[in-house]
Amino acid sequence: MPKVTTLGQFIIEKQADFPYAKGELSRLLRDIAIAAKIVNREVNKAGLMDILGQAGSTNIQGESQQKLDIFANEQFISALTSGGECCIVASEENEDIIIIDPKDRKAGKYVVAIDPLDGSSNIDVNVPVGTIFSIYRRKDFDTPPGLCDVLQKGTEQVAAGYIIYGSSTMLVYTTGRGVNGFTLDPSIGEFCLSHPGMRVPEDGTIYSINEGYYMHFPKGVKQYIKYCQEEDRATKRPYTSRYIGSMVADIHRNLIKGGIFIYPYTAATPSGKLRLVYECNPMAFIIEQAGGRATNGDKRILTIEVEELHQRTPVFIGSKNMVIHAEEFMKEAIELSFAYDENQGFPFAVD
Repeated sequence: MPKVTTLGQFIIEKQADFPYAKGELSRLLRDIAIAAKIVNREVNKAGLMDILGQAGSTNIQGESQQKLDIFANEQFISALTSGGECCIVASEENEDIIIIDPKDRKAGKYVVAIDPLDGSSNIDVNVPVGTIFSIYRRKDFDTPPGLCDVLQKGTEQVAAGYIIYGSSTMLVYTTGRGVNGFTLDPSIGEFCLSHPGMRVPEDGTIYSINEGYYMHFPKGVKQYIKYCQEEDRATKRPYTSRYIGSMVADIHRNLIKGGIFIYPYTAATPSGKLRLVYECNPMAFIIEQAGGRATNGDKRILTIEVEELHQRTPVFIGSKNMVIHAEEFMKEAIELSFAYDENQGFPFAVD
């Protein structure tokens, strides 16, 4: 029988690769994995229990919350607040950060930003959904933890990952030394190393974008889509269009097979739609560590200044050469009716 390496064993073996190798990060990742197993159990029961459908409430984004959104949010917050390694939890589902012990200056050393259930509206139709997480180290240990510890650029992440709940459940993460994937073995209840040293192909033949908004896309994105659809045997076009509507699922596929995921700005959403802190920064860290590229169409995602907890951004992420090519289309098509934001690095609609 081949040797099976569990997530816990792997983290311990690789602990020396982490600059703050004292075990806290290992325990923090363990806490996230435990919560993921609980959420996975409920996802797999969807249809058998009253966990499907809308909860009748909205989150800070103004989006209708699914029952499973609330359940997943509660499970991850519970695991992270009781584990002892985390001083702040920032969730996409909550308006404000959760400071675990606001008076304790010696509170946990880490901050976790999390999207508890990405693509949750798909759960009703049995489409893969996921959890995205990002881990930062506290900036100042002489003062109580606060919002400034969360509003760090993506380059300051010490770890990031996602869990995809699909035909099998996988946890994929990086600590800045490559990307590794672990598949949950339900027979032993452990995440086991199944995809060591994951690398995204430099080129791909898949583009992922919600083409239902085509008429609202900037000119550069429209031109890139037309390029993807044109026939050219030398570049293996036309490319295949694949869009699931769950960022985790789309990027997971492209990470393995190669491809590009695009969620651009539009006139209605001039700052983009996806969240920088909870979705784009962690995914960008993972994809870059796997050899890919992640920008907002002009600027590297991980270098964008974080000014607000629920800040949004456009995103172009995936195979390196495909993202570069899409950026070229964007640069060539900047229209005079758009201005340029020096901080965010992308053109935005002006009245």
